[in-house]
Amino acid sequence: MGKSSDKHEGEASDVTVKTDEVLHDKTELIKHRDDEKPNELSNSGKILTSLAAGGIAGGIAKSVIAPLDRSKIFFQTNETRNYRFRYAIRWLKHGYRTEGLLSLWRGNTATLARIVPYSAINFMSFEQYKKLLKVEQAGTPGYHRFVAGSLAGSTGQLLTYPLDRARAVMAVTPGKQYRNLAVVFCNIFKEEGFFGLYRGLTPTLLGVIPYAGTSFWTYETLKAYAVRRKGGDATHPMLPSPLERLGAGAVAGLIGQTASYPLDIVRRRMQTGLQLGKGNKYRTVRGTLLTVYRNEGIYRGWYKGLSMNLIKGPIAVSIAYTVNDYVRLALHWFFGHQER
Repeated sequence: MGKSSDKHEGEASDVTVKTDEVLHDKTELIKHRDDEKPNELSNSGKILTSLAAGGIAGGIAKSVIAPLDRSKIFFQTNETRNYRFRYAIRWLKHGYRTEGLLSLWRGNTATLARIVPYSAINFMSFEQYKKLLKVEQAGTPGYHRFVAGSLAGSTGQLLTYPLDRARAVMAVTPGKQYRNLAVVFCNIFKEEGFFGLYRGLTPTLLGVIPYAGTSFWTYETLKAYAVRRKGGDATHPMLPSPLERLGAGAVAGLIGQTASYPLDIVRRRMQTGLQLGKGNKYRTVRGTLLTVYRNEGIYRGWYKGLSMNLIKGPIAVSIAYTVNDYVRLALHWFFGHQER
């Protein structure tokens, strides 16, 4: 009995020693892995890379859909022309025949002057608001992602709005009238005063809250779903493919554009009313909505040009979100930090 007991005690002791050795080895391996991890970028580094990635993404996306955007603005601001998609294509063909191919990108310089800083601020702000609202922490309500997106969109619009007004004016006026942004700004300031640069800001902010919130929420939620569906773990997740990111961006753009479209009509009418000889016809959000409704109805008024938006919106958003992701990842890799 004594020998058997001593034998069992010895075996138990050996098991304990081996268990301790295994645990020690695992601890050393984890510490070794932690030591091998690249230093995380500082917050200022993340801000700079987000600004660069967002600016590049926005510029590429807007340049791709610039002709479609110009056509949409023309019909949005025209009271007498009914919109059909074939009419929009016909208008683009007419511009190409009479003024040349580059006329389809008229106003795109002003667009890029606005969209590059707007997109940079928009994507950078979203990353910062996500951090502030603890969006990626377990247990955080899903609507925080929507709030972060809405705040990011509002921040970008507030800081770059005069450029948006100038771009809309250039898109609906003859090329010889406004040759560059400086002329547009000087003319608006001279005729309408400083606050004329912010004409149409209210519907823009009212529209960007559901648009940006819905777009960011949809895109990030679909990306997270793709990661869960592919499997992996928190340390080594299976990242979404480029096609999955483009698909998520297209859905985000489709939903976001539709949610806020009537306010986009109001914004364009208020931005371009004076330049198109409408005087103060479009001064307030409520007044503009009622005027458009009485004269043109809901479908032909509030949703004029929506079919064009349902084409260009998903294209632009999918390109912008996907390019932003990959440029940011590339910049993080370049500076020695691999972001998952």
